[in-house]
Amino acid sequence: MTNRQVASVFNKLAKVMELHQENPFKIRSYSSAYNTIRRHPDEVIALEHDQLTAIKGIGKNIADKIIELRETGDLQTLQRYLQKTPPGIVEMLSIKGLGAKKILTIWNDLDIQTPGELLYACQENRLLDLKGFGAKTQAAIQAQIEYYLDSKGSYLYGHIEKDAEDLKQLIQNEFVGERCEFGGLLLRKSIIVDGIHLLTTEQEHEIFEWLGELDRVEIIEDDFYFNGAKVIIEQVDREQLEEKMWQDAGSTAFIAEWNQRFGLTPDLNDSKALFENHGLAYIPVESRELEVAIDRASDASFSLVDEGDIKGVLHTHTKWSDGTASVLEMAKESQRLGYEYLLVTDHSQSAFYANGLKPDRVLAQMEEIESIEHELEHFRIFKGIECDILSDGTLDYDDGLLERFDCVIASVHSNLRMPLEKAQERLLKAIEHPATKILGHMTGRLLLSRPGYPVDHRIIIEACAQHGVCIELNANPYRLDMDWTWIPYAMECGVQISINPDAHSLAGIQDIRYGVLAARKGLLTAASCLNHLSASEFEDWCRKK
Repeated sequence: MTNRQVASVFNKLAKVMELHQENPFKIRSYSSAYNTIRRHPDEVIALEHDQLTAIKGIGKNIADKIIELRETGDLQTLQRYLQKTPPGIVEMLSIKGLGAKKILTIWNDLDIQTPGELLYACQENRLLDLKGFGAKTQAAIQAQIEYYLDSKGSYLYGHIEKDAEDLKQLIQNEFVGERCEFGGLLLRKSIIVDGIHLLTTEQEHEIFEWLGELDRVEIIEDDFYFNGAKVIIEQVDREQLEEKMWQDAGSTAFIAEWNQRFGLTPDLNDSKALFENHGLAYIPVESRELEVAIDRASDASFSLVDEGDIKGVLHTHTKWSDGTASVLEMAKESQRLGYEYLLVTDHSQSAFYANGLKPDRVLAQMEEIESIEHELEHFRIFKGIECDILSDGTLDYDDGLLERFDCVIASVHSNLRMPLEKAQERLLKAIEHPATKILGHMTGRLLLSRPGYPVDHRIIIEACAQHGVCIELNANPYRLDMDWTWIPYAMECGVQISINPDAHSLAGIQDIRYGVLAARKGLLTAASCLNHLSASEFEDWCRKK
C-alpha cells in the first residue's frame, strides 16, 4: 500500500467515527494521522513499530493500526463502523462540501441514504427546512453531488499509472507468448482515465479467472478492481491488435483528420516510419489529441517539450509553510534529479491554514536561502512566494516587500465560489500588478474533486500577454491547471507556460512528469516553456517587467 492509500484508510475512519459522534480526540488523532502519513517521504507500510512511533504525529495506537493494515490489509475498527453505516452514507462522505455533521442531519431528518436520493431531494428543495441549511447551501450541495456522480468511475492518470504498469507486467509474466498492451484513454495518457484498460490476445475469460485469484484484486458485482481501479480487459485478435492500438492512440478528432488526409493506415508495425512516410515529425501518443497536431508536425521546427527540457523547479513549498522538507533538502533533491535551479515559493501570510509567512518570516527565509546557496555548487536557489490573490484582487503583501522577491506566483486560494464576473475582476487585477510574474493554477480546480471557478480563458490569456505574465501549468495530478486545451491559444498570444510541480515534499518534485504529459497534449514547445530557460536566463527573465 502506498502512503496515499494508507492515509485514506485513516481519513475514512475519522469521518465514519465523526458520523457516529464518537470521541472527538480519537477522531482528531486519525485525521492528524491522515495528514502525517500522506506527506511522509518514506512508505510507512514498510516501517517497523519503533520506526513508526518515532514519526511526529504517530503514536502507539496509530502505529498498531498501520502494522494491522500491513498484516491483514484492513482495520477491524473501521470494519466495525462500516457494518453499522449504510454504504450510500459512507459514499457521501467522499463528496466534497458534505461534512459528517451535514450528512448526519440529512440521514436522521430525511432518511436519505444515497447520493442519488440526496440529489433528488435537492431538486425538490427538501433541504431548505433543515436546521443550518438554506438555499445557498442546498445549491452548493446539489452542484457537488452532480459533479461527483459525473466523475464516478474515473481515475487520475497520475494515480493509476503505476498500478496499470504492475498489472500489465503480471499478465505478461503469466500468459507468456500472448500480447498485452494499454488501450483506450490509458494508452494516450489522458489526465483522467476510466480504469486500467488493457488490450490482450489472450482469452478474456482466462484472464478474468486468473485475476480472481490475485490478492490485490476485488470483485464487485462482476467487475474487477485492481488496487481500487476498475480493470477493463478487451480481447483483440493478434492481426487486429495494431489497428486497434492506432485507433485508441488518437482522439476521435485526430483520427478523423488523419483519415481525411491520408486515408486508412496500411502499415502500423513501425509507428515512427508511418509519420515519416507522410512527411511528418513523429507525434507521440499523448499528443494525438488535437487535429492541429498534424499541421504542427509538418513544420520542420516542430519540437514538443520533453522532461529533459525542464531545467528549473518552480513552485515549491518547504517546512517554512506547509511542506515536509527544508529548503536545503528541496534544493539537494532538485539538483540530484538533474535540475539547475529551484524557486522556493512558500505560502503568503493570508494562508494561515498553511502556515503562511508573515513579513518577518519572509525576511528570515530570504537570509536562509542566501546562506544555503553558498553550500551548493553549480545550483541556484531563487527567492519566491506563492502570493494569495485576495478577494478584491490585491496581493497579500505591500509593494515594498513584493519587490524583494525574485519571482512572485499569484494564486487564488480562498473564496472560490465566485461568479464569472467576480473571478475575472480578481484575476485581472492581480495580473496587472507589476510584481506578478506567474499566474498560479488559473481556475483553482481539483480534478475529480472540485470544479474550478469560472474564467474566460481568452480574456485571461490575453491579459497575461499584455502584461508579460507567465501562466502556470500546475503539474500536480489533482490540478493540471491551466487546462492543456488552452495551450495552443496561449502560444499564439506569445504567453509562456511554466510547468510547475507545486511540490510540498521531495517526491512531489517528480510530478513535473505529469505536467509535461499534459503540456504535450496541448503541443507546448520547449521554446514556449518558461522553465526551459537556464538559471542565468531565468534570472534575466525575473528582472524584466
